[in-house]
Amino acid sequence: MSNTTPVDVNEAFAAERADQIQAAAARQADFDARVAAGTLVPLGDGRFQVNDPGSWDNGEILIQQDGQILPQHGLDVSRGQVALYSSVPAWHELGTVVPGGTSDVEQVLKLGGIDFDVLRRPVEFRNSLNGPILPLPEHFVTVRNDTGAGLGCVGGKYEVLQNRDAFGFLQDLVDRYDVVWESAGAVREGRRVFIAMRLPNTVSIDAAGVNDQIIPFIVALNSHDGSSLFHVVVTPWRPVCANTERFALRDAHARWGVRHTRNARDRIAEARRTLGLTVTYFDAFTAEEETLAHTELALADFHRVIDELWQPPDPDAPVRTRNNHSRRRDELTDLYTANAARLGHTAYAAERAITEYADWRKAVRPTGSLRGNNLAARATAVLEGSDDDLKSRAHRRLLTLVRR
Repeated sequence: MSNTTPVDVNEAFAAERADQIQAAAARQADFDARVAAGTLVPLGDGRFQVNDPGSWDNGEILIQQDGQILPQHGLDVSRGQVALYSSVPAWHELGTVVPGGTSDVEQVLKLGGIDFDVLRRPVEFRNSLNGPILPLPEHFVTVRNDTGAGLGCVGGKYEVLQNRDAFGFLQDLVDRYDVVWESAGAVREGRRVFIAMRLPNTVSIDAAGVNDQIIPFIVALNSHDGSSLFHVVVTPWRPVCANTERFALRDAHARWGVRHTRNARDRIAEARRTLGLTVTYFDAFTAEEETLAHTELALADFHRVIDELWQPPDPDAPVRTRNNHSRRRDELTDLYTANAARLGHTAYAAERAITEYADWRKAVRPTGSLRGNNLAARATAVLEGSDDDLKSRAHRRLLTLVRR
């Protein structure tokens, strides 16, 4: 195990953000070049989406205003101030900072702008212009009690999980009531809220000079619009905006979710088992990842692994099917090469490449309320663990290479 000081990805992210904002006015020429190269995609109204997998910003929305190019934090401002509490300054320098954090739930609820309750109100309609107002059975609107804003439409079985209950859930999860809350806030006008605490364990992947340090946080992510489950993830990211919330989901090492039902709080034991919040879990996780980092993996072996995960089409398969397979194989090869440049040609680099592809490169087909919004659909898929089985199979297959 390494004795080096752990590298906190949150500090690295915040430092990069601060540098970006301070230097924004001097980067117009570079900005224009990025647009021309396609790494910044214009969305209209001075908004651009980053298309650069090698940067922290990939997938993020930037805004050009007053000669500056600024990231979009996406935090709720419906009360006239940013809904964010954090134990350290955020990259955007917004919200309320309590140095070192606090264990006072009431303070965090208020400073994070999430000390509101959500009510359930019936959906009503008119069947003609002057007709009577009628209720729509088994359909409800979730409404903030402070601003009166409607958040979403839900079914008759949906039960609101209040923000305060989410804090109680996390406290019960770790069996202690003096936890320090790292961050809390709301995005999308309060439709989604996040709460984070830091775990005392540090995961160190220190093999063959890799020296990957993972400082885990437990993050609860709750939606009030019926768009997702109540989720708890173990992740290296401390959410302080909409994009770091997305990073927390993307890089989650374990996740657990439950539907908005009355018995959510009763499933603490299940969540604890699934998330593996024990020293034994982190020791085993570290050992397996270090083993992968010690295992050399030639490109040909990597190709055999991905061919087992995605079976090659028959020679007489349609051209489109064969082209799609070839394109996926090339993209995975590029990701493996990029990870190998830092991590070596190892099974660990292969796992990172496959995980990155599954989370952020694999094609998505947005449906329903997410139709036309690929980024939201992809984040939702990561959140709900749509490709967890694929990633687990890849992990198990790569471990077999160690034992040959």
